[in-house]
Amino acid sequence: MTAPQILLLAILAGTMVLFLWGRFRHDIVALIALMACVIGGLVPASDAFAGFGHPAVITVACVLVLSQGLQYSGTVDWLARKVLPQKAGRFRSMTALMGLGALLSGFMNNVGAMALLMPIAVRLAGQLGLAPGQVLMPLAFGTILGGMTTLIGTPPNLIVSGFRVEAGGAAFSMFDFAPVGVAVALAGVAFIALFGWRLVPARKSISGGEFETAQYLTEVRVPKGSKAIGLTLRAFERGIENSGAQIVGLVSNDVRINAPHGGRRIGADDILVLEADVNTVGKALSVYGIKLEEQGSSSGKDSPTGKGSAHPGTTTEAGEDGTDKARATEDIVLRELVVLPGSSIAGSSASDLHLRTRYGLNLLAVSRQGTLPRARLRTLKLKAGDLLLMQGPTEVIADFIGDTGCVPLGERELRIPDRRKALIAGAIMLGSVGLVTFGLLPAAVAFTLGMIASMLARTLPLEQVYRAIDWSVIVLLAALIPVAEAMQSTGTADVLSRFLVDTIARDNAVAALAVVLVTTMFLSDVMNNAATAAVLCPIAIGISAALGVNPDSFLMAVAIGASCAFLTPIGHQNNTLILGPGGFGFGDYWRLGLPLEIVLLAVSLPLLLIVWPL
Repeated sequence: MTAPQILLLAILAGTMVLFLWGRFRHDIVALIALMACVIGGLVPASDAFAGFGHPAVITVACVLVLSQGLQYSGTVDWLARKVLPQKAGRFRSMTALMGLGALLSGFMNNVGAMALLMPIAVRLAGQLGLAPGQVLMPLAFGTILGGMTTLIGTPPNLIVSGFRVEAGGAAFSMFDFAPVGVAVALAGVAFIALFGWRLVPARKSISGGEFETAQYLTEVRVPKGSKAIGLTLRAFERGIENSGAQIVGLVSNDVRINAPHGGRRIGADDILVLEADVNTVGKALSVYGIKLEEQGSSSGKDSPTGKGSAHPGTTTEAGEDGTDKARATEDIVLRELVVLPGSSIAGSSASDLHLRTRYGLNLLAVSRQGTLPRARLRTLKLKAGDLLLMQGPTEVIADFIGDTGCVPLGERELRIPDRRKALIAGAIMLGSVGLVTFGLLPAAVAFTLGMIASMLARTLPLEQVYRAIDWSVIVLLAALIPVAEAMQSTGTADVLSRFLVDTIARDNAVAALAVVLVTTMFLSDVMNNAATAAVLCPIAIGISAALGVNPDSFLMAVAIGASCAFLTPIGHQNNTLILGPGGFGFGDYWRLGLPLEIVLLAVSLPLLLIVWPL
């Protein structure tokens, strides 16, 4: 092995370690790998950012915008209403839900499809008498399976197509993935609907309206003579800091204030609404001469914390001078939100986000893997998959969702906000797919035209176009494409290919194909599937060249394997998304995931040999 090959293997090994560690985001790890290759002379500095102009990257960005247009315009809601049965048994309901998720994921962002169908899955679990996770995990797996059916279904398919071009062939067409992908997806959906869902642990999940707010929302009245009178709310909270309590509401002179500013001063007979453990906060309040008088009810006219009901009062926006600007509202509600992978609030706490002063919202509880980490809620660092209980005005919570990329878990009404725009959004997507299917335009050009048409037709507000793009995915792809090309230019891919052929496959093409498929499946479970495809494609091409067989068989094996991330919550964003709502732990996924991957391996390997013969 040459020095460049050894260096590149070391960089790849370090990259995989960082992916597995999970301390840094995948796009940051990819940039580190790219810069290491540039500094090491493996990638020319002039080509370091050529990946941002790669057709696969452009196509992914445009498809994300078009899929957001389908969501915003109501096209997906209309389709869900038509496809999902209102009342049916477990098999029919599960099949319809997973089938719809798989269908949507073939043409739009599968994370978006999952987010749209999650509330329906939680409602369906209640109707079927199942734990939420027993429906959420099948739905997550169904949306992942759907991605393998089309060129645009998932970023790895676009990467595979790009490497076929670089190997001297033509790009894969829109439905080249369908003969194997559809059969494998159908086999997976059928297995889960018939039997697999029984393998999902029935974890107790704090979701679907199961947050018991009355257990920790407590109202206390400040008596005359209390040491708290005259203190700011911020100073009051510092005094009871050890109890982990926070003030989430205030009633003063019959005026209700949600998320009061920390600079407001406490007066006699004010009522403080505390988020706290009632069993511990009593001793802390004794410092101020305050006694617990009554617990806040989860409903009722006199409670400023009633769940899901309207209460007259005000919310506050803090001015720079520390004063409150009251804003009348009639819809103080509680909403359950799930933190998406890559959300801007992941890694931040409520204090970091300034929820009360910036948004006028209260974070009342966090469910993480089915439990309530109650201690020091204000400073708890949020993670992807956490389930948040937020309190505030409906419109403000909606703004918060748009700003942060969280997903509302509560049941959504299926409706079409604008029938005309829904039809236009669907027509634009179908038109773009048609241009690619009939070979009239390359995918990147066709979907760029579709994105422009969507912007002109305003199927998605212009200010949301850039928000619709998952920039972490774009950066990940753009950074890893030059690294993957370096594997070919330095001969590293040939070295690894020869090692696999000689030591494991022993010059048997079918065995080599199985090795590529299994290896891709394994790596996609522990690192990003797009990164897996970028690393494995050069090796797959090298193996086919070493054996003198059709490279398409091996590239398709990479595409199928990259969409088989079912063993861990970190293999795919949809797996991470259901962690909190499903109450799952890291080791819960393999119970369904391992049998499913065995079934998919048994189905896909012979199909690859038939559809893409060696």
